[in-house]
Amino acid sequence: MSLQHALIDILADGQFHSGNELGEKLNVTRSAVWKALQQLRDFDIDIHAVHGRGYRLAEPLELLDNQQIHSALSQSTQTELQSLDILFDVDSTNAWLLKAQKKHAVICLAERQHAGRGRRGRDWLAPFATNLTMSMGWRFELDITALSSFSLICGVAIVRALARFGVSELGLKWPNDIMCQNKKLGGILIEMRGESGGPCELVIGVGLNLKMQVDQANAITQPWIDLQHCDAISRNQLAAALIDELVKACVACSKGELDGYLSQWRELNIHHQLPVTLHMMDGSSVSGHFTDIDESGALLLSENGQQQRFTCGEVSLRSG
Repeated sequence: MSLQHALIDILADGQFHSGNELGEKLNVTRSAVWKALQQLRDFDIDIHAVHGRGYRLAEPLELLDNQQIHSALSQSTQTELQSLDILFDVDSTNAWLLKAQKKHAVICLAERQHAGRGRRGRDWLAPFATNLTMSMGWRFELDITALSSFSLICGVAIVRALARFGVSELGLKWPNDIMCQNKKLGGILIEMRGESGGPCELVIGVGLNLKMQVDQANAITQPWIDLQHCDAISRNQLAAALIDELVKACVACSKGELDGYLSQWRELNIHHQLPVTLHMMDGSSVSGHFTDIDESGALLLSENGQQQRFTCGEVSLRSG
């Protein structure tokens, strides 16, 4: 554990701790404590220093805890899971798992992700110890084409996890945005590796907004929401619920038991039967009514009595 990590473990309670106390607990000099505090400020952590009282955080933090998460998992998930790593700071949890030796039933969570990626090359903002950033690796004995609807399945799994905490007005935006009150609450980024005929390995990245800071929120260019409007939700309890539901989804997918997930996705689709525009990677776009998804998760768009099928793109409500 780094000095910065050990220091934040002490300060997370939101109480004042003197420089002497911190140095004694960490077995370092007061100068080393001060340097570590400056480095924590580089993480956009608001630390108050008061002469004669010491240092404290602007507000307490709930740090991720392996034991708390593991104990909150269902017995079936505990049996399936091979490893659960919590990182203090990482470029991307997806990138970290892609490099890891273990590929199946592995979880990586991070307090801070400084180079997270969303769809279409976008950044995914992850303030320190406030939002939830995690990735899961899973190996399927399936051809990659059998997993074409998997991002939709994961969206349903995440909604089911959030529903455990009473979060309401949830919806899904094709193909992998988690919505609340028609604003973006989170997203999914799935990266696949495999050959024709299988098997294949997936890394499932999930980011959820629990508590966005004002300056960080100002950098977001689309309507967003976090979970501050809900009753207090524990990051550790939510992490456990997400892992539970994602593991269930992976097991169901391995068995081909997807009907319940796809039917629920249709119920949660925020654009069902609405006029939309689908924006393509090459800058082109096509408009129509979002009529449905097929069994592979592809979007079915109809206009003037004709139906078209799309497997990629970004949907927005059509203006006018």
